[in-house]
Amino acid sequence: MNLLDENVQRFIREYEGTTTTLLLKKPVFNGISNKELAQQIEGRRTAAKKLPFLLTTEGILFPPTLNLEQTSSEATAQYKAQGLHGERFLDLTCGFGIDAFFLSEKFKEVTLVEQNKELLSKVEHNWQVLGRKATFINGSAEAFLKATTTHYNLIYLDPARRDILKQKKFLLEDLSPNILELQSVLLQKADKVFTKLSPMIDISYLLHTLPKITHIHLVALHNEVKEVLVVQEPKKETQVQIHCVNLETEEPILQFTEEVLHSSQVVYSAPKQYLYIPNNALLKSGAFNFITQYFGVEKLDVNTHLYTSEQLKKPFAGRVLQVTPINLKELKKGSKYCILSKNYPLSVAEIKKKYRIVEGGNEYLIFTRSVEGLVVLLGKVIE
Repeated sequence: MNLLDENVQRFIREYEGTTTTLLLKKPVFNGISNKELAQQIEGRRTAAKKLPFLLTTEGILFPPTLNLEQTSSEATAQYKAQGLHGERFLDLTCGFGIDAFFLSEKFKEVTLVEQNKELLSKVEHNWQVLGRKATFINGSAEAFLKATTTHYNLIYLDPARRDILKQKKFLLEDLSPNILELQSVLLQKADKVFTKLSPMIDISYLLHTLPKITHIHLVALHNEVKEVLVVQEPKKETQVQIHCVNLETEEPILQFTEEVLHSSQVVYSAPKQYLYIPNNALLKSGAFNFITQYFGVEKLDVNTHLYTSEQLKKPFAGRVLQVTPINLKELKKGSKYCILSKNYPLSVAEIKKKYRIVEGGNEYLIFTRSVEGLVVLLGKVIE
């Protein structure tokens, strides 16, 4: 009996208990460990939230949890795939193959490289189940890139960001493969190179380190920055375009050139009737002064990345609140607020303890600093 047996698949689909409980029980099926069953059950549960398209087809096999954690979501993969097409696509760090599945959809020849043999076998099986064709190569990105004589329209990399001790790494030279060492050969063998990087990586560091960058995409999902996507095009000489997107929201996508990051034109103001909190993709870009020019708003202070206006400015790339100053003596013990602390001496935890308030409810309490000093604002979100 194996994982694809009809009875086994039914058990995996219908099991509703905890996998911890399952692991303590006697084997449910001959020839299959409960650990293998638990991996498939956890995989399905993760896919239901992150990769729902995989649950529309029977017989998908899931990898260990760590591989799924490192996999792009369906939403971010679809975003990256927009407008891509060509003859030859190469993914040098295939992993579970989700990015490749979407990015390569409109390419005629697809090559996937993965050094984890067991993981690659699952990818090959899943692609067959999903009706997609590719050439599957078990080996390292470095070895394949050195050996291949093919020129690709697009090469994609998602380098590993953990070392052998599973410590997270952010610098380009610490990644596996080391993409700095591969730059010359990558740019020689591709029209475009897409590299997915950690949401923690510094944008200025990227701009000063990698050559031939044409685009940087800062991709958030529900206001959590999930990844930074770098696009390199060796044959183009152009200003770097920076894209800030917050997927699965109605917020506008912002696009601007690298020179905007150095803009010094900004107007400061004490809080007015409306307060604007940029989404995290936009904050990640560091284009703090550009926000004032683009949306026609004013910044509270040099180091306070909140904005204000007397007239409502919408749509905005983030949250908009209608605010009024509040006297802290008016706060009642045990009252509920969504509490924000921005450029304020006390953390949210310290504020809750000092004023004996709890998090929750529909009203916001914003503890911050403006050009006129420390201020506390009471606010409601403008839908």
